[in-house]
Amino acid sequence: MLRLLLYSNEINVAGLIYSSSMVHHKGDTALGIDPYRWPAPGARLHIDEAVDAYAQVYANLVQHDARYPTPDHLRSLIREGNVIEVGDMRADTEGSDLIKEILVDDEPGQVFLQAWGGPNTIARALRSVEDEFKGTGQWESIYAKIVDKAVITSFGLQDTTFTDYIKPHWPDIQSREVATSTWGYGACNVVLPADTHYLTADWTRDNVTRVGPIGAAYRVWGDGKQMAAGFDDEDYFGLSGYNSEQLTAMGYKVWTPPQPKNSWISEGDSSNFALLIDNGLRNWQDPRWGGWGGRQIVDPADPKRWLNKGALDATPQGTTANDYSSARFFSAIQNDFAARLKWSVTSDPTGANHHPKASVAEGLDLIRHPGETVTLHGKASHPDGNAVTLRWWQYQEAGTFPSTVRLSAIDDNSTALQIPRDAEPGQTIHVILEAMDNGSPALTHYQRVVITVADPRLQP
Repeated sequence: MLRLLLYSNEINVAGLIYSSSMVHHKGDTALGIDPYRWPAPGARLHIDEAVDAYAQVYANLVQHDARYPTPDHLRSLIREGNVIEVGDMRADTEGSDLIKEILVDDEPGQVFLQAWGGPNTIARALRSVEDEFKGTGQWESIYAKIVDKAVITSFGLQDTTFTDYIKPHWPDIQSREVATSTWGYGACNVVLPADTHYLTADWTRDNVTRVGPIGAAYRVWGDGKQMAAGFDDEDYFGLSGYNSEQLTAMGYKVWTPPQPKNSWISEGDSSNFALLIDNGLRNWQDPRWGGWGGRQIVDPADPKRWLNKGALDATPQGTTANDYSSARFFSAIQNDFAARLKWSVTSDPTGANHHPKASVAEGLDLIRHPGETVTLHGKASHPDGNAVTLRWWQYQEAGTFPSTVRLSAIDDNSTALQIPRDAEPGQTIHVILEAMDNGSPALTHYQRVVITVADPRLQP
């Protein structure tokens, strides 16, 4: 949540909704349902706490980008959804009503419904739409509008409402499973060896936890915090100085190895919004394309469902590895986070680094014939006057042409390639222009060129 708010200048946040999941719920004593990992009545909840931290640095953030929303605007988006128990769909809530309102309005564009917990509040909103409109003359158009508009993303399905309600009743809604260890507890097992320092206590202290109110609120190993009051045999993240055997002897179920004090724990759900970041990769446009939110492949059993699992990108060594589709961008992701945290404590924009801007003279969506040579001219500018290095590379797995193509450098900014003669009409080749500056921290912007192979029979 803290990282998301630092990107609220680029992402149109329409709602911030509390929901339950298999790992937490509010409970209801009148119904005989006890709370589970939920703060005590009257306590400040985590979304509100995150916006409180944002409010303390808002005056600095707008000096770097005037598009940052006011804290009051963000607070106006907070709702309580269906939180009583796991899978709760028993009644409409302020949260489900907001989702319903957004789904049925006439605003253009997609709406990404991000299930950071269970999708049950989303399910309740859809059920309310169905209850109101099914059987009426409006149902067909309402259904078509919503399945065209809504994209559900999730970091694991944390209740059964997607399977039990959403899929049977709204089978044509696109869903993307974006769970990846790159953002999770096992990040140290999947990031590149050169990037493991971004998980260390030293890097995290210097670039995150000691950098203003947002950084101070960021959870790290051994920070002394708990998800909720009382002993929880799975919540040992706030402890430090104990190994797995010692934690087990203390009564904990050690399901992920403890890490050094002040180092990375996990963000988990951040891949939901990382695919929406306006970095030039257009990750949101197509689940196959990949980017900071990972890359997905279609579920063989369901053409509307897309999965990170099985979306294997080739590493620099030519092997394929789970989660490399997101891990390949981890250094850029972490540096970007560090830069925005620095913005949050820097009132003078000249005291911080900002993003380079890349562009391609030929455009980003091209149609070319087999055998044709394509020349791409890249360009980069920088608002702070920093030097920018350009690099062209083929994102082979994102395209549908199954082989590599040779990129031939023309100069430091430009490249050329020949469309293979055996490329079939409609196949695509993705070429990425990566622009990295020499600021501190170094920031990266991209442009994705998608070349679609034309039908040679139509060649003029």
